[in-house]
Amino acid sequence: MASIATDMFVGRERFATLLLMRLSDTVILWLSEDQAFWEDIEAGQVPLGAFGLRQLYLDMQFVIIFASQGRYLSRQLHQVIKNIISRAIEAVAATGLDPNSVLPEDEWFVEVSQIAVKMLTGKATFGNVEREVTSPTASVSGRSMSSVHSHGSN
Repeated sequence: MASIATDMFVGRERFATLLLMRLSDTVILWLSEDQAFWEDIEAGQVPLGAFGLRQLYLDMQFVIIFASQGRYLSRQLHQVIKNIISRAIEAVAATGLDPNSVLPEDEWFVEVSQIAVKMLTGKATFGNVEREVTSPTASVSGRSMSSVHSHGSN
């Protein structure tokens, strides 16, 4: 999206940045205030659970990393994302599951998000990856970041 906006508004990079900042803010604010979304997470028949919490946390961290690299991460967006993560953690804790027992360290989410952004922008280099970094969806999709790497190097 950033590339398209920049191409569309050549010479108006500031305008494109503001447009992407407002778009990001709007989508995340909508998600944070969507009552149906939160009712499903907090009181739905199927709780968010460990897998859902990890994926939501990773998705939100990806937005932070992606928006910060594009210079359209506002303080408001950053705070709203942190609030979404906190609310999801509280919803999982309310089911009796200890969120700390199912969540990797915060750095894991940052690292995986940075790798994903690099892959999307074509700047990924995997020669210096020291350990396997797997997605929370790896158990569902059957593929991890390391399997993507090993398949990509053939």
